[in-house]
Amino acid sequence: MSILSKTINVLLVDDDEINNFISIKLIKKAMLNTNIIACLNGKFAIDQLVELQQKDPENLPDYILLDINMPIMNGWDFLDEYKRLGIDPLKKTKIYIISSSVFSNDISKARSYPLVHDFISKPLNVERIREIFDVEKES
Repeated sequence: MSILSKTINVLLVDDDEINNFISIKLIKKAMLNTNIIACLNGKFAIDQLVELQQKDPENLPDYILLDINMPIMNGWDFLDEYKRLGIDPLKKTKIYIISSSVFSNDISKARSYPLVHDFISKPLNVERIREIFDVEKES
């Protein structure tokens, strides 16, 4: 099934509401069939994932776009808790760190997590989102 005909579930985890608004608009522009849940911190995101796992595991996210620096539970703590809980036993979810951090330590740390597919610098744009979601450009 083509990614263009399947609904893609995305979990956006970022404490910046304006950035979330922009990211949602860009994702929807890059891909038509998306279901996006935005969470303002890692704890809320974990709670959402646990609920989905229990009630509707078919709709666990295909992609998680995760910021690092957030209140309550940061991106690193989210990754540790996500792994500990075994939320995605079939490993269908692709996790990307999306951050404005330019520290090489953050980039190296992100790449040290087997769960993380890549570290992507903010700001996002439509072309980068298409790369993440492996969507071909429409003619």
